[in-house]
Amino acid sequence: MAEKPTSYYVPEQSPWPFITAVALFLVAFGAANFVQQHSVTGLVANDSNSGSYILPIGILGIIAMMFVWFRDTVRESLANMNSDQMDRSYRMGMLWFIFSEVMFFAAFFGALFYVRLLALPWLAGGGEEAMTHELLWPDFQNLWPLTLTPGGTTTQAMPAWGLPLLNTALLVTSSITLTIAHHALIAGNRAKLNIFLFLTLILGYTFLFFQVEEYIHAYNDLGLTLQAGIYGSTFFMLTGFHGMHVTIGAIMLTIMLIRSMKGHLTPDNHFAFEASAWYWHFVDVVWLFLFVCVYWL
Repeated sequence: MAEKPTSYYVPEQSPWPFITAVALFLVAFGAANFVQQHSVTGLVANDSNSGSYILPIGILGIIAMMFVWFRDTVRESLANMNSDQMDRSYRMGMLWFIFSEVMFFAAFFGALFYVRLLALPWLAGGGEEAMTHELLWPDFQNLWPLTLTPGGTTTQAMPAWGLPLLNTALLVTSSITLTIAHHALIAGNRAKLNIFLFLTLILGYTFLFFQVEEYIHAYNDLGLTLQAGIYGSTFFMLTGFHGMHVTIGAIMLTIMLIRSMKGHLTPDNHFAFEASAWYWHFVDVVWLFLFVCVYWL
């Protein structure tokens, strides 16, 4: 491989950042509308459910942008355009991106703990909020999961020791196989890299399959839906956005496997793999918090 350039490489102007920002806005706007509208109407399509159309458009837009943007950066890497300074910029950019994702999930976990530690005790008449208890919901009891809504609708809690525990084992195992693949890449063992990266993808996509099965079980058997009060809303908000992140991470690792099979990744030039691995380990850690806070406690 030729020596890395010493000058800082400035790529050509690209429309992908702007289009990606638009797609992210559509995802946020569509997801908010989807949750709000289906919390009232259920999963019944009607002309007013704009979130059902906007959310898929945003998701498809992000997937398309991932493809074309990755394509351009792969070409730059293969052309040896990236200096050491550019490599450091990529690393800092990925670290800040993961930090923003940490804050993203921190807001949702904050909503969950606000409900459990503050709102529910208030409704139950704790502290100085006894009047709130008497006026809003005299029969309310501070229990979690909250399986009874003010309208009298009941639901069942999602048990932690079925599919959620299986999915936890799948994701933890996938982090192990991905780490083995990373060490194989550093050692220059491409066959081992491809095998364990493929195993990681199998585990990741199996997780997504069981996540869908869990949602079907929740809706059909437990009555756990977006209409099931604050418990249903927080459950699907946290697990749904995590599932979206697992999907994005699986796409990233799929691209890494394709690149590895083409011989692109080398022991000295593989930051794309490292960035994808950081992201995958991040979503694994988030799931551990989800399992404890949403399913177990």
